[in-house]
Amino acid sequence: MVTAKDVAGVMAMMPAFSTKDAGDLHSTSTIDVDNLKAGVERMIHDGADIITAAGSFGECYNLFWDEYKTLAAATVEAVKKRVPCFIGATSPNPREVIQRLQFVQEIGGDGTLLGVPYYDAQSPEYIADFYCQIAEMFPKLGILIYHNPVNHKVKIPLSVFPRLVKMPNIVGMKDSHRDTREFVRLQEIVKGKISVLTNQTQLFPYYKLGAAGCWSIDSWMGPWPVLHLRNLVRDGKDVEAVQVVADLLGATGGERPGAGETGASKLPIEFAGYVNPGPSRTPISQFSQTTIERAKKKAENWQALCAKYRPLVEAKAAKARAAS
Repeated sequence: MVTAKDVAGVMAMMPAFSTKDAGDLHSTSTIDVDNLKAGVERMIHDGADIITAAGSFGECYNLFWDEYKTLAAATVEAVKKRVPCFIGATSPNPREVIQRLQFVQEIGGDGTLLGVPYYDAQSPEYIADFYCQIAEMFPKLGILIYHNPVNHKVKIPLSVFPRLVKMPNIVGMKDSHRDTREFVRLQEIVKGKISVLTNQTQLFPYYKLGAAGCWSIDSWMGPWPVLHLRNLVRDGKDVEAVQVVADLLGATGGERPGAGETGASKLPIEFAGYVNPGPSRTPISQFSQTTIERAKKKAENWQALCAKYRPLVEAKAAKARAAS
């Protein structure tokens, strides 16, 4: 089973690779398995530390049950146990969570990225009960807490973590919603038991405060800028790390998509050409020219960062191989 030590580095948050007809309301089978497998293969080859599917960007909320199974099975098959593989199971329906996790366990997934049932805001007591019950039901699955206050309607308070750290298979958390003061207090509770992954642009300085790594959607435009940042923080090169964070913010804007723009998150990835994520699914599959031009600019900016940092990442990897 994966442990907290395995939850480190760059976690590539995978798109739900889609077929050409995915934007059609009548489409019922929209997972492009070939593009998915090719994308995962390239991402692992180029150095990502963790592959995670079916988060919000991975449309956990927007797939039929058969599509979910296709996505999950194809991802696990593509990863081939080379890096930890987590399949999201978040749902407003707790019974659907159980159904999904039973399938993830059957196909050999390492674990799950799991948010709280989100139709209503949940109490701290329920949040603790929910994660502890799931951990007890699926002791062989590593559980990453998916902390997303915007979509899940609640911020997970520090008060629940003394209970959660008692569950050995709650091994990590995807989190970007705490200032440095609260993050330090969190680390006092979870350090060594639950690895916390921040947003890519928070990796410095949060790595120095105890973060184990970062999660990244933008890595699917090419992972090298984020991999280089990972390498810098591990090597203690703080001044250079700050510059890379500034580069990332300059390339992406560092902001969450606005209302009605979540479906546009795949556009820059499509334009960058590192992988082929396919078109957006309904309900948002048509975009304004302004949105399209902004996505093209983001892809161009990111490609420039890839050209800048890829040689440094590959040189460091080659040096490590030669030394081993």
